[in-house]
This record gives sequence, structure tokens and C-alpha cells, in this order.
Amino acid sequence: MTTTETPQKPSLPIVENFTRRAAVKGAFATLGAGAFVAAISPLRQAARNSSAAEFMQTHYSELSPEQKADVIARLEAEAKEKYDADVTIADDRPIPGTKFVYAINLSVCNGNGKCVEACHKENNHDRDTNQSYIRVIEMPKGTMDMEKGSTTYTGAVPKDDKFYLPVQCQQCDEPPCVDVCPVKATWKEEDGIVVVDYNWCIGCRYCEAACPYHARRFNWKKPEVPAKEVNPDQSYLSNRIRPVGVVEKCTYCLHRTRRGKLPACLEACPTGARVFGNILDPKSNIRWILENKRVYILKEELGTKPAFFYYFD
Repeated sequence: MTTTETPQKPSLPIVENFTRRAAVKGAFATLGAGAFVAAISPLRQAARNSSAAEFMQTHYSELSPEQKADVIARLEAEAKEKYDADVTIADDRPIPGTKFVYAINLSVCNGNGKCVEACHKENNHDRDTNQSYIRVIEMPKGTMDMEKGSTTYTGAVPKDDKFYLPVQCQQCDEPPCVDVCPVKATWKEEDGIVVVDYNWCIGCRYCEAACPYHARRFNWKKPEVPAKEVNPDQSYLSNRIRPVGVVEKCTYCLHRTRRGKLPACLEACPTGARVFGNILDPKSNIRWILENKRVYILKEELGTKPAFFYYFD
């Protein structure tokens, strides 16, 4: 008499302490073997470029002070290795009793683009793609419909029949970009700034698609910044050079504003169109603007509640 044993299926390997983020990131890398290989190739490249320490790193909110110090030391060393730049990366936290708000006087903005240039340099954007968190839209007078504007305008500015609408992250109080992130790599902090943990982002780009202001950028390739042009004064949640395969955004220059400075785009504006400050301070200029000017927000009907306002004199 013989017995027939049911053949055992080979089991999949079990990895202990495999985080949700690692599982999702691994799944995206696996998808690269299928039909979407071309579309997600940057994600596969990102997975290959991740060191073991980076790949298994804990979410920013769960890092102990010692772990955070180790992570920052590793990132500073990577900046030296990859960019030949000596940088200092801080962990700037919100100032208690602060809610940052921005406003732009559209009667004064003349479309010169100095804010775009300043953002590009301050935030260590990729030089090849001339990236920036700010778009200045040349708009026909009489409408706030951004679809009727142009970001590729040329010639002398300002033009008589146009006005200029700078658009960047609106730091919404109801941010749709945060709601759609499957791994909680982006969130809103106590001072109103929406941030991204670039070492936790899996590059799915859901947040980029959810943003109605087109304020997020995806790093399709390794950012190229010459050593002499790297801004060495950096912060973990802000302007450190972001890795390939992640989404990034404006942080109101938190590496400056949480230290009592103004955003780089504001300091570069030659017309004084930009006003920034703490709305909780009753003596602040931004508070006066909001109480005394007729201000607008973009796409109010969406209910995102931007912390970014526009007005005309």
C-alpha cells in the first residue's frame, strides 16, 4: 500500500519588522517587472538607490532624538559624498503660538520672476530642469481662471492687459494631498505648514494628483546641483536635497521662517508684493492685511481652506 502526499507549495519568505511603507515601496518596485515598467521606472531606480539604513528608516514622527541625530548625520555624509558639499541639516520644529499665512498684492506683482529664482536657489532644486515651487501665471485682466493664464510668457513685463498670479503650495487647512497619502508621508504641522518626510515617501504621486493647485513636484531623476551652488543651511523637512523618486513641495522656507527669518521668495521680491507672518499675532502685517483688505483665495469652491491669500489695492 502506498500513500500519496499532497505536494507542499513553496512558502514565501517572511521578513520580520517589515513596515507598511517598506511593503508598499517593495510592491511598487515589483510592479516594475510588469506592464508599467516604463511608467514607474523612477520608482525602481529609487528603490535601487536606497541604502539599507534609509530603506528601513522609521517614520519621522516615530524617530527618537538619538535615531534622528543618526539619520541627520547620515544625510549630511551623503550630501558630502554625492555633492561634495558640507551641509548642516537641522530639525526645525514649529514655534508655539504660530500659524503662518502668506498674502500677495496682485496690484504690485509685475511678473519679474525673482521669487521663482530665489526659491530655486534657496531650496536646492535640480539645476537641469530649472525646478521651483513657484509658478507665476500671466493672466488676462478680468478673470481669476488659471486655465486662461500662461506660465511660459516672454517679453517685457508688466503688459498693460495682464496681471501676474504667483502660485505655490497654499498650505491648506483641509489639504487633499495629505488625505490621499497611503503611508502618511505628508502631514500638516502645528504652525500650518504641510511637510513631507522625503525618506518615507514612496513616490506614488497620489498627493501630486490630488493637489488642485499643481503645487507638488516629483523628482524624476537625481537632482543636479553644483557643489558651489548648494545651499548648506538645510532642514530635514525642508530644503535638504531630495532623493530621486519622491514628491516635494514648498514649506514656506521653514528652515528660515521657524528661525525668525522671512521666506526667500519674499526677500527677493523687488516690488514688495509679498506679505508673510503669524496670523495669531494681532500686531503683524499679515493680520492687518486680512482684516483690512478684500482678500481672495484660489478655488474656494473646493473647500481646501488655503492659508494663502491674494488681494488688489
